[in-house]
Amino acid sequence: MLLQKSHKHRLKRLRRSAIFRSPAHLLPAVATLLVILFSTISFFLPAFGSSGRTSPSNQLIASIHSLYVTLGVPCEDEFGLKNDSDPVSIEEGERSSGAKSIQKTAGKGETLSVILAAAGLSDKESRELERQVNLAHPAIILSPGTTYEIETNPDGSFSCLSWRVDRHNLQHLEKDERTGKLSTWKEKLQSETKLATLAGKIPTTLSLEMSARNRPTLVEDIRNLLASKVDVAKNSLKGASYRILYEERWIGDEFVGTGKILAIEISSGRHSYNAYRFTDTKGGSGYYDERGVALQNAPKFMQPCNYDHVSSGFGYRIHPIRHTRSFHGGVDLAAPVGTPVRAVADGRVIFRGRNGGGGNMVTIAHGGGMHTQYLHLSRFSALGSFGSQVHQGEIIGYVGSTGLSTGPHLDFRVIQNDRLQNPLVVLQTPAPTRRLAPAELGGLLAKIDLYESQLNNSMLRVASIS
Repeated sequence: MLLQKSHKHRLKRLRRSAIFRSPAHLLPAVATLLVILFSTISFFLPAFGSSGRTSPSNQLIASIHSLYVTLGVPCEDEFGLKNDSDPVSIEEGERSSGAKSIQKTAGKGETLSVILAAAGLSDKESRELERQVNLAHPAIILSPGTTYEIETNPDGSFSCLSWRVDRHNLQHLEKDERTGKLSTWKEKLQSETKLATLAGKIPTTLSLEMSARNRPTLVEDIRNLLASKVDVAKNSLKGASYRILYEERWIGDEFVGTGKILAIEISSGRHSYNAYRFTDTKGGSGYYDERGVALQNAPKFMQPCNYDHVSSGFGYRIHPIRHTRSFHGGVDLAAPVGTPVRAVADGRVIFRGRNGGGGNMVTIAHGGGMHTQYLHLSRFSALGSFGSQVHQGEIIGYVGSTGLSTGPHLDFRVIQNDRLQNPLVVLQTPAPTRRLAPAELGGLLAKIDLYESQLNNSMLRVASIS
């Protein structure tokens, strides 16, 4: 009885309160409580993808999103997308970041502040930057004769100092455009890719023949590609004729290694062992024989970079900068500045440049309506230029923190037929089927005709040997 009286007394006090007496006070209070409640729930729920599955958690998150829209709470992606069903506009072109760079050679007795002042920085800025460098990175020394490059932002402020430390590496001293903090990282110089051919007869073994042609690294790749056809290690293939179309990597006039094999043709008596690299209309790359039978079960897509952890998943989240609940159209892969970012599949670079909150961004078209985007890059690869064809695994840029970003990471996105997809789900897509569909076989045969013309090109063969 006493408990019932106490309960009635509390209800009377609530009814007399200002909130319950005035709808003008009640509605904002209820809305605030609901936002807090659903923010707490959505924070602990995992991000959901675009697979179309209607699990209880997905239904709940969709209901939460509807409530946010009703209450007018912002829930947009960096590019203004509110959910994974919004159509994505794919921009093409090359957009300048407005940054300027100048190349010079360090003279005798030149200090870092003198070098920076010569690049257009004020004496005060140059001395302050040199002081920060000496405190954070006292080992950095530019010896006389070293060629260096200074990059400045559109407003003329310092962005990056780069110089070559040896034949294969560049050293970068970079200043974060938001925090002003300095960091250093090394970049491996990107090689130029050239097509080359080798042709001849195998006197004893393929391994000895490739060593004699100064291309021993091709042997392991050939062995793997033809493993389902012939055991190259056990079968000497003595007397067999061969033709190989492949990529070579060069830095200047220095040969630094072989790249992907594009075509192999080995004829030994009545047996032929052929392999051709082909990318289907969905963007999947693999090796096939002339009948369209797959020779490998390589992954369809590769990871875009080596990362520490996923700092933000695909779906709805609390935005790390705006602190509002918002939709996230990609997956954030946390990694140190300078970590190489690679094309996940063969394709063509259709956008490279600055793109608002996305910072430095690259977009690659893979065919079949599929595009991938790489956001917040610190800088771009020299070879992944606008309009260029890139192969799976080639470096297109480096992890950074440009644009709307709280720290170094890669925001990786996948768009299929103008709709966002969950990147982590797409990366798990299985390899191509063991045999090409009839609709794809015509494309393979056209590719083989192209390879044949390149294999018959004597200029390629002469260039590779020289």
